[in-house]
Amino acid sequence: MMVKVFGTRGNERSAATTSSKRLAGSETVLPFFIAAMVIIAALIQPRFLSVDNLLNLARQIVPLLIISVGQAFAIISGGLNLAMAAVMSLAGVLGVQVMGNHGIAAGILTMLVTGWVTGMVAGAIIAYFRTSPLVVTLGMLSVTQALALILSGGVPIYSIDQTYAEAVGFNSLLGIPVMVWIGALVAIVGALLLRHTIFGRHVYAIGSNAAAAEKSGVNVRLNTMLVYAVSGLCSGVGAIVMTAWVGSAQPIAAPNITLESLAAVVLGGVALTGGSGSMRQVFYGVLILGLLSNIMNMVGVSAYYQTLVIGIVIILAVIIDRLRR
Repeated sequence: MMVKVFGTRGNERSAATTSSKRLAGSETVLPFFIAAMVIIAALIQPRFLSVDNLLNLARQIVPLLIISVGQAFAIISGGLNLAMAAVMSLAGVLGVQVMGNHGIAAGILTMLVTGWVTGMVAGAIIAYFRTSPLVVTLGMLSVTQALALILSGGVPIYSIDQTYAEAVGFNSLLGIPVMVWIGALVAIVGALLLRHTIFGRHVYAIGSNAAAAEKSGVNVRLNTMLVYAVSGLCSGVGAIVMTAWVGSAQPIAAPNITLESLAAVVLGGVALTGGSGSMRQVFYGVLILGLLSNIMNMVGVSAYYQTLVIGIVIILAVIIDRLRR
């Protein structure tokens, strides 16, 4: 028994060392890369550094940041979540429908609960049936997307409360858009959960070695359920921001955002195999993708070529993750 305990501690020390090295590497290289992107963008298009464009950039990256935070929890735990965009669509449709009948607070609560519950269901199937997160979340993607289309009749719902849309989507607080404050709050809470709670330590332990974590007393099933519940909750928050920003509930909302979140998380330095990573790295990855998209928009690059570039970035992110290891 003593050998097992020491072995587990050795694994934890090894995982911590690997995580520290990854974090140090990302925090050294990526800020310089981001600064270089900003300088190049400013030289190509001087309007890039204007206040209006920077605020627009901040708004653009908020939905991706929120979804990426949820994706990071899934990946650090050794899994992934392919259903985040579909869950966001379902949460938005249900929330706007409830909002029309019962008010803004009820609509927002519905979006959050929808995300949390769908995440818990997916997490329970993954944890208790020991199934692949890829297969389960892919199935959940189909289920939630179908429900969003059925409930909305396949068309966007524009009967959204204008007070809610104005307050969340367009109002500012201290000169910064409210939706940016929401994105920052989600990232900060995510960082605190990962780094300063027992739950966060368990997430890293499960991602490093689930079997060793279970032997050392971690409730792997419960924590796996909570990981996907948090991931789903982020989809619910994303629905709040997205519906307010576009002024409608879209049955197919931001279909590429799930893959972009995967790219952002891995590009930032979070290990695709799980067990290491931080919210700061997630933010770096989101910012790089946001800058890339903003620059291409300002230069006038076609949306088709932008999709091509994002696909290339996803492939490069996977290759970079492999080279790191």
